[in-house]
Amino acid sequence: MGDTFIAVRNVDGEVYRRFRAKSVQEKIKLGRALTIAMNEWLSEQNAKTKKKDIRNLLKLKPFDFEKGNERLSEEIDDVLYGSTKKGR
Repeated sequence: MGDTFIAVRNVDGEVYRRFRAKSVQEKIKLGRALTIAMNEWLSEQNAKTKKKDIRNLLKLKPFDFEKGNERLSEEIDDVLYGSTKKGR
């Protein structure tokens, strides 16, 4: 995608001044520095949403698979990993 011209309102003046000074110090154009900052912020937000919350496991409720399915877990293991017991 090509370059985009934007105008931004309500930017904290002091933060902008420090950000601009840092981009000049690093010899990076302001637009490029802003793109880098936005990408880092998006990556950080994605990482937060991908974090798995172990507390969700505590919300799981037991499920009754009805009579005749007592060995279901073992049968699934056999299909996935192959039979590990002799005589099967």
